[in-house]
Amino acid sequence: MTAITGPLNGIKILDFSTLLPGPYATMILADMGAEVIRVESPSRPDMLREMPPKFDERSYAHLMINRNKRALAIDLKKTESSAIIKKLVKECDLVLEQFRPGVMKKLGLDYESLKAENPTLIYCTITGYGQTGPMKDRAGHDINYLALSGLASYSGRQDTGPVLSATQIADIAGGSHHAVMAIQAALIEKSKTGKGQLLDISMSDCAFALNTLFGASALSSDINPGLGQEILNGGLFYDYYRTSDNRYLSVGGLEPQFVMGFFLAIGHPEWAQRAAEPAGKQQALKADIAAVISAKSLADWQAIFAKLDVCVEPVLSVREAAELPQFKARKMIVELELGNNHRVRQIAPPIKFQDNTDNHKVGAKLGADSLAILRESGFDEIEIKRFQKLNVVIQS
Repeated sequence: MTAITGPLNGIKILDFSTLLPGPYATMILADMGAEVIRVESPSRPDMLREMPPKFDERSYAHLMINRNKRALAIDLKKTESSAIIKKLVKECDLVLEQFRPGVMKKLGLDYESLKAENPTLIYCTITGYGQTGPMKDRAGHDINYLALSGLASYSGRQDTGPVLSATQIADIAGGSHHAVMAIQAALIEKSKTGKGQLLDISMSDCAFALNTLFGASALSSDINPGLGQEILNGGLFYDYYRTSDNRYLSVGGLEPQFVMGFFLAIGHPEWAQRAAEPAGKQQALKADIAAVISAKSLADWQAIFAKLDVCVEPVLSVREAAELPQFKARKMIVELELGNNHRVRQIAPPIKFQDNTDNHKVGAKLGADSLAILRESGFDEIEIKRFQKLNVVIQS
C-alpha cells in the first residue's frame, strides 16, 4: 500500500538494492507516492541497518532512507524464491538492483528473465562502473568514483591535496539522482509507447558528468583545473573563514555589488579592487580577510551580515540547520511515529507537490510486510507456510 499521496501513485517498484545509492533513489520515488517493496536477504540484511546510532535493530539512517517502503525478507539463493519474485514482477512497473554485473543473471532475475514475465518492465541497474567496459566487475566506493572521474583532482587545497566530501557525491548525485531521472523518463516513455527498457546507471559515468564548468574548460583548452586555483574551489576570496570562536563564515559574493557590500561590512572597501585579481592570485587578500574575520565571533558576524544581502552566511551544524527559520518555514523536518510512544525527526522530502500528504512511515523492520505481500500477490496460506518452513521468506 502506498504510504503517501503523490504523482507516482499507482507505480509499483521491486527494490533489490542496499546501502545508499539504490535505497536513496527509491526513497525519493516512495516519497513521490510510488509503492516500493524492498527485497532484503534474511541472512545478510542491509549493512545500513547496523550503522550507529540505532533505535532498535534499525539505525536512524535506515529509518529515513527506507521510509515509505514495504519490507520483504526473502532468500534469493533458494530455488523457491525465483517463483515468488517472478509472480511479484508481473504487477510491477520497475525493478531496481545494485549488484555487480552478472549477479542477478545467476539468480535468474536479470532483465531478460524478468522481461519474459512482464514485457513492459523497466529495469534499472546501479553499479560502480556500468554493465560494460574493462572495469565493470571491479569493486569500488564513492571515493574511488570521485578519484577516477577527475572531480577529486581539484577538490581540496594545494597543501592538503584532495579532500573527502562529507556527503557521498558519486553515490547520491551520481547514482541515486541520475537513476531517478532515468526512471521517470522511462516511465513517461512507457506511458506513451507501452514499452519497458533496461537502464544502465554507472556511478563513475555520472560522477564524470558532474565535471560541468571545469570539465568543459579542461577538454577544450587542455588545461586541467588545479587544487585551490579556480574561481569556485579556493582560487578566489570565495571561501570559508574561521571566526574567533572556531566557527566558520561562508563568503560567496562574486558579483560587483556583493563584493563591495562585503568589503564595506568588514571595514575595508579599498580591498574590493584586489578582488579583481585572477583566480589563484588572491592568497594575500584571503589572508587579510582571514585576519579580519578571526577577530570576531560567529554571532558577531551573523549580527552584521543578517542585515545585508551580500552572499555571506554562517556554517551551521546539521542540528542548527534543522532549527533555521527558513527550513522550518519550508517544513524540511518531519516527525514520525516509531511505536511505543517513540517518535523520530527526519529530513523531509525536499520536492513539494501540491497534493502530497505527510503521513510518512519510517523504514520497516526486516521482513515486516513479507506475508502481506505474498497474500496480496495471490499465494495461498499453504504455499506461504511452506515458504516459511523452508526459510525462503521471513516475517519479522
